[in-house]
Amino acid sequence: MEQDQLNELMKARRQKMVQLKERGVAPFGSSYSPSHYSADVIEQYDSLEKKEVSLAGRLTAIRTHGKATFADLKDYRGKIQLYFRLDELGEDRYGLIELFDIGDFIAVEGAVFKTRKGEVTVSVQDFCFLTKALRPLPEKWHGLKDVELRYRQRYVDLIVNDEVRQTFIYRSKFIQAMRDYLNERGFLEVETPVMQTIAGGALARPFITHHNALDIKLYLRIATELHLKRLLVGGLDRVYEIGRIFRNEGISPYHNPEFTTVELYQSYADYEDMMVLTENLIHEMARRVLGKSEVSFQGESIDLAPPWPRMTMIDAVRKYAGVDFSEISDDAGARRAASRAGLELKDERRWGEILNLFFESYCEEKLRSPVFIKDYPLDISPLAKKIDRDPRLTYRFEAFIAGREVANAFTELNDPLDQRDRFERQIARREAGDEEAHMMDDDFVAALEYGMPPAGGLGIGIDRVVMILTDSPSIRDVILFPTLKPR
Repeated sequence: MEQDQLNELMKARRQKMVQLKERGVAPFGSSYSPSHYSADVIEQYDSLEKKEVSLAGRLTAIRTHGKATFADLKDYRGKIQLYFRLDELGEDRYGLIELFDIGDFIAVEGAVFKTRKGEVTVSVQDFCFLTKALRPLPEKWHGLKDVELRYRQRYVDLIVNDEVRQTFIYRSKFIQAMRDYLNERGFLEVETPVMQTIAGGALARPFITHHNALDIKLYLRIATELHLKRLLVGGLDRVYEIGRIFRNEGISPYHNPEFTTVELYQSYADYEDMMVLTENLIHEMARRVLGKSEVSFQGESIDLAPPWPRMTMIDAVRKYAGVDFSEISDDAGARRAASRAGLELKDERRWGEILNLFFESYCEEKLRSPVFIKDYPLDISPLAKKIDRDPRLTYRFEAFIAGREVANAFTELNDPLDQRDRFERQIARREAGDEEAHMMDDDFVAALEYGMPPAGGLGIGIDRVVMILTDSPSIRDVILFPTLKPR
């Protein structure tokens, strides 16, 4: 940007940068090792009073009163007041303060004391300049009312909105608590490919790219499931992966094309074991980080303490939609029920797909307290084991909190013949135009033919859980850099 294009504030800051250089001060200084964070000094005041400390951070306020200047210094852990005096620093050093701007980084050394108002303060005995901020920060309630601008310029959002910074600090701690909980139970964290030759493990549309050297089409993964289950075949009994998933879908308060999940698989377990693991894991995330089991989400009180209720999908539809699918025996009957309810069917949907449509249309939003909805239809569950007493259903559940799915789990299908048959049915759907249907994965079937132990598998949407635990209304509030349309 040319000088004449800069606004007046930015021009003034650049002029100050030049003046710093003229006075022998590097405007973009070198490394510095502070002795304390601001919060340490405030919390340990009794032991630090009148003792010297060193701090480094960003100036967020400057108040000059003749021969004395007060300023606020913000660092990673909080904010503290600084006190500069002419008679302490000398005229040359004190004169540099006029070249300070809000947003600049400085380091200070000085003694700790309390003002007459009782505010913990550092009396600066020396300081050094670390970074000149050439753009002014927006005022908190004026410059960042534009929510989309906050997402686009997250770095500014983090500077001026402490609650946003805290949300992402919590997010990191929640993920660490999840890791700790799983590691304590013998799970092994692993990594599987992000680029795959077959997009599998979920019903979703993938992103497609091309590898030039191999001259092949590659897909960004839509799930980690099929690679993780191969590891059970190989003898790793308990595995998990925390990682990014990519689905070429729409954007909404609960959907971002790039999101984070944890998927885990446990040999010799089933979906009942996964229910217990899910409710305990999410409860422990809240307890270990927030110190409580009950959280508030958008005005609702959510009690995460286990055990959570269990309800079949058929029972949920009977309760909330008034339609009993246990009395509907075939696809035609299900389509008639949908027609009576005014549900639009785009094609010749099957019994299980229509049951799920009723559930999504009438039930999900009503599931406010944590609950497991189990026994999902086979038609929408190509990787879950069938229920013997009713082969239209599978040993699959989803966990719901505040009307949204946060987890999905199965008793895993380990019969290679059944799995191949289901893949073939999915291929027929793809050929009929369903871009979200599964592809054939011959290598995965071959892995099952070597023998995979009975197992339970679980996937949790980390972003959605963090939304609930931090009372965040949009998934974009818990993803540092959400997907946005370019301006």
